[in-house]
Amino acid sequence: METLCHCSKFLLPPEESTAAAASSSSSLSPTTTTTYALVILNQRLPRFAPLLWEHAKLRVCADGGANRVFDEMPLFFPHQQPSFVRSRYKPDLIKGDMDSIRREVLDYYATLGTKIIDESQDQDTTDLHKCVAYIRDFTPIVDKSSQLCILVAGALGGRFDHEIGNINVLCRFSNTRIILLSDDCLIHLLPKNHSHKIFIQSSVEGPHCGLVPIGMPSGSTTTTGLRWDLNNTEMRFGGLVSTSNIVKEDIVTVQSDTDLLWTVSIKKL
Repeated sequence: METLCHCSKFLLPPEESTAAAASSSSSLSPTTTTTYALVILNQRLPRFAPLLWEHAKLRVCADGGANRVFDEMPLFFPHQQPSFVRSRYKPDLIKGDMDSIRREVLDYYATLGTKIIDESQDQDTTDLHKCVAYIRDFTPIVDKSSQLCILVAGALGGRFDHEIGNINVLCRFSNTRIILLSDDCLIHLLPKNHSHKIFIQSSVEGPHCGLVPIGMPSGSTTTTGLRWDLNNTEMRFGGLVSTSNIVKEDIVTVQSDTDLLWTVSIKKL
């Protein structure tokens, strides 16, 4: 079974993330790199939003996420003119059903050359689903030697049904690496058809973590690197799930017979 490697190097400054990538390259092709796309949803921007923006090659706002960039990005740079910050942090694309974005924000970014895609006719998928589908299918940002990873800011917190909708996107696009982020934690899917090696960036994440079966119960999950490791353990809602676990080692391994959600806390530095 192929092993997938996971590393939260996008939480590190670029010079540190290069070193982190090198440390996890032993299980990947020597020429493999990661290309990041950033999706911003209509929740408060996490404190590391400018860092995510810097790592990303493509920046997409899902509908009202554009309001957040317009209003909140200047707050990270109090000594700079808001107009300068807004022109610097201009999304490449705004996509969604356009029921949340303010008209003046839409007009402002359109004037700066941001691409606008109105999908108000589609009420069967969420704005995040629309953005992920676009990034996956219609943007040539990843070459053959690179793997795509979509970072989603503002995916957690706020309305519970929105959070569940965002987690559902992880399952609907299970072959695409998608990481949901808030100020407090990150979540991503560990597909059952791979074993997983998670490189912990202890300076910025942990120690609290969790593994939760999604879609169906797990008949057998085995881990290493946690304080309370699982050993062919059954997990299901209504029974045991591995919440409030603790990262013990620099590398965590996971193998399961069902898809799992991995979550780890993000430190407030």
